[in-house]
Amino acid sequence: MSITAMELRDVLTRTLSALPAHAEELRELDAALGDGDLGITVSAGSTAVIKALAALPAEASIAEILVAAGKAFSTANPSTFAALIGGGMLAASKAMAGKATLGKEEAGQIGQAVAGRIAERGKSKLGDKTVLDALIPSLDVLAGAGAEGGIPATDAAVLPAMIACAQQQVDATAKLQSQKGRAAWVQERSVGHPDPGATAYLRFLEALRTAMGA
Repeated sequence: MSITAMELRDVLTRTLSALPAHAEELRELDAALGDGDLGITVSAGSTAVIKALAALPAEASIAEILVAAGKAFSTANPSTFAALIGGGMLAASKAMAGKATLGKEEAGQIGQAVAGRIAERGKSKLGDKTVLDALIPSLDVLAGAGAEGGIPATDAAVLPAMIACAQQQVDATAKLQSQKGRAAWVQERSVGHPDPGATAYLRFLEALRTAMGA
């Protein structure tokens, strides 16, 4: 199913409205590995994006929505995660230039642009115990939807499958030693704790499913 730019604004607003409720969970996870600011980053960033989207003109395009979201999230709190996610959305806006609707293919392009920018700016890869460890595998699920023998390319099938994949990958990060950011400083003590950024992405997907009624 494809959605318009206006529908995207509504879905993002409802999705992000649910994320501040997870601020304490994310703070605790991040405190075990870093400086504990992820809860504030996600909460403040989500609130800032909602405000930025409300200020856009009714005719704002998908690309313009992503630009506004990226700028708002990256500047709401001075953290590495905010800069990476915000930068990822700005990269995604370029991929959406000229797009009037957003469907499975466009969602995949947005996800790949975000992942690519995070990998580039964060100098990170799969297995480094970052958000990429949940993001990239879930995008593979999205890309494979509709293929022969795979899940149907419908919201009711794709989002739950992506969430299940992300949850599995979040659980798997607990076995890894952090390789990037402040979490890398604690070295082997990072083992046993799931990655906070990957968890934040999982919570986003769960909120997105609710917002889309999938």
